[in-house]
Amino acid sequence: MRILSTRGHLQVLSLCAALLVAGCGGLRTAKVPLDTTLEKSTCTANADTLLVMLPGAYSHPDEFVREGFVSALNDNRLAVDVVRVDAHLGYYNNKTILERLGQDVMAPARSQGYKSIWIVGISVGGFGALLYAQTHPGELAGLVTLAPYLGERGLSTDIANAGGIARWTGPLSDPPGSDPRTPNETQLWQWLRGYVGASATFGARPPLYLGYAVDDRFAFSHRLLAAALPADRVFTTQGGHDWPEWTRLWRRMLPTLPLPGCPG
Repeated sequence: MRILSTRGHLQVLSLCAALLVAGCGGLRTAKVPLDTTLEKSTCTANADTLLVMLPGAYSHPDEFVREGFVSALNDNRLAVDVVRVDAHLGYYNNKTILERLGQDVMAPARSQGYKSIWIVGISVGGFGALLYAQTHPGELAGLVTLAPYLGERGLSTDIANAGGIARWTGPLSDPPGSDPRTPNETQLWQWLRGYVGASATFGARPPLYLGYAVDDRFAFSHRLLAAALPADRVFTTQGGHDWPEWTRLWRRMLPTLPLPGCPG
């Protein structure tokens, strides 16, 4: 599967199967611009740090509120604003996710004076966060990916068989049908190799924090990525691929993130 190949009607079916959702009947149409909701900090009127929250394929951004992601920021007295983005699977299917994030979220944020922008992505939202960081070097201050979708199992198996991400090099050329607007999964993993050890390119990549449950259906891929990251940026919990696990991970990760605290 190359979910960002030119075979758009097939790629979304493959991604739906990978995410184990109940069919594709719920696929929504991608609108322009993206729907966003801004949550202002409760402890400062002029936060200069923004967290961009990207949900899973069929999740609604309001679930970040319902599941306590926003209230956890207040509990930890963090002086950050949040923008919840309705970046559903339709934007990945039509290959406009990076364009829309750039035009509808990032550009307005910079014009509003935010100096530090993080992306927090869950499942396919984590995939989108990584793609954005890969294609927009230097723009992000950090990434938090919770149970990110990282491509098909076959690709992860190839990486594992090569001895892990540090030894895997990938193909010498791009696969047929690659779309220049968005990198494919193989290109993403090649970019992720820059996080290995003391690579000279590490400084060009935003700090990456990974959280996943040990029985998550994507945990095989998560463990491969975890091996490339500093131990203090990897968090695990019991369970599978659902909100209770992601909320536990988020609350554990928040105190470790280099985010500004409330004044006083």
